[in-house]
Amino acid sequence: MTTGGQATHPRREQMFPVFGAPDMDRLQRFGTPASYGGGEHLLRPGEVAPGLILVRAGRIRVAAGLEGGSRETIIVHGPGEFLGELAQLSDSPALVGAVTLEPLDALVIPSGRLRDLLVQEAELGERIMRALILRRVGLLESSSAGPIVIGPADDARVLGLQTFLRRNGQPHRVIDPGDNSCMQILVERFEIDPHLLPIVLCPSGKVLRSPSERELARCLGLLRPIDRNLSYDVAIVGAGPAGLSAAVYAASEGLSVIVLDRQAFGGQAGASARIENYLGFPTGISGMALMGRAHSQAQKFGVAFAIPDEAIRLESGDNGYALRLEGGETVGARSVVIASGAHYRRLGLPDSARFEGTSVHFWASPIEAKLCKGQEVALVGAGNSAGQAAVYLASQTKKVCLFVRRSDLGATMSRYLVQRILAQPNIEVLAETEICGLVERGGLLEGVRWRSRDGRTGTCDVRHLFLFIGADPNTDWLRDGGVELDAKGFVVTGAGGGHPLETSRAGVFAIGDVRAGSIKRVAAAVGEGAQVVAALHGRLPGTPAGTAPMLAAGVH
Repeated sequence: MTTGGQATHPRREQMFPVFGAPDMDRLQRFGTPASYGGGEHLLRPGEVAPGLILVRAGRIRVAAGLEGGSRETIIVHGPGEFLGELAQLSDSPALVGAVTLEPLDALVIPSGRLRDLLVQEAELGERIMRALILRRVGLLESSSAGPIVIGPADDARVLGLQTFLRRNGQPHRVIDPGDNSCMQILVERFEIDPHLLPIVLCPSGKVLRSPSERELARCLGLLRPIDRNLSYDVAIVGAGPAGLSAAVYAASEGLSVIVLDRQAFGGQAGASARIENYLGFPTGISGMALMGRAHSQAQKFGVAFAIPDEAIRLESGDNGYALRLEGGETVGARSVVIASGAHYRRLGLPDSARFEGTSVHFWASPIEAKLCKGQEVALVGAGNSAGQAAVYLASQTKKVCLFVRRSDLGATMSRYLVQRILAQPNIEVLAETEICGLVERGGLLEGVRWRSRDGRTGTCDVRHLFLFIGADPNTDWLRDGGVELDAKGFVVTGAGGGHPLETSRAGVFAIGDVRAGSIKRVAAAVGEGAQVVAALHGRLPGTPAGTAPMLAAGVH
């Protein structure tokens, strides 16, 4: 066994389990025997693998790149071990390359049968699932695989692509030509127009120039064409806590499910630095980690994902409903669950939109923390998300100026967060104070102007402003869909005397932040996601709870 980036991981035995003869016998029924010659490529980055490959005899070398000799070895798999990570669970393109070191006798388990294995063989499935997740985490931590984004580190387009990749759990690297002489020479040699930066080198070898998130997702195989002839039992719009919860519970009971989201799984919760009031996590958990687990769990049960893909209209369809998507495709489903969450609110100041993505931010992740490390920053908001962000940023920056309209933080923020904020020496709370203007110099944000309720004014010299001032419901796409909305744009449910989560259209449900009267908490959203599945069974003929047939649930 060679030593590579992941081979020395502290949880190595869980990351690379070895199955004995009894376990191998139990795994036989899920796969197909296969033989390969020595020096044969089993997998290239950007290609879809035939499935999880279990080694019965021989050895496989796994590397971060395509060709063996010039790339760092990640691991060498021997008898009783398997080749694969999370990509193999959903038929996504591989992030690594693999080549046989000698003739190989193997068992190939395709993704559909792999999901069967995870469900039917609980103990073995748990070991395999844990290994798949840990291997992806290892790739994320090492940044040794995935696409390479080339462009200025502080460019809004680079930051946007970096955030998209991170929030979708995709390993990647960012190279700033200004900090890398070899890359600068490459850019100059090929006379690449700076306006075409960023450039993205996909694992498949394809080069994208200033791509959109959608173009990048297509290149990485995250977003694939949708089969217009396939009708799902449930189409869920929104991959936040509510949508992921509904997907997991519906798919685990045999319903075919597709989830759509315009940016990433996890929603606003996925951008939270730390969630400490969610049941079962006494030490807290990052929003990305919690939502990443939910996303993997949904994939385990065969949920199809279309990200980034935005629903723009709800219509009647041949078998129930049709969702028109921004890219021109259509998703057919017998029922629809609206979990589309909300839009981030802006301050409404002139020209503030110009700074979004570079100096004005709506979440506080490690990407933003790196940009403002050691600096003073301003943050607006008084909810739990604002409190979590303030505490996180205080650990990374010189000072956090927290602007609050109310006189008492405790009126809108959990007590434990208030206590933590007041205990931080580098967080200054400016109560009953609002930001009234931005200070710009040379096209860059240099500070914010503020005004208090008693008439005092002042300026904070900051280059980064974080906004956590709530959100408006993301329901514009429902205006012509026959779904009743309240005066503020939230979806009305339970008005017709039916299920409390059903909208004014039979078979269309709403859960989470988008629903009128919902409790804006992660736990409440997860609970509604579970609750709606019972209502779905009542609306879908022939699929009683616990006995529904498993239908094909893939984006083809």
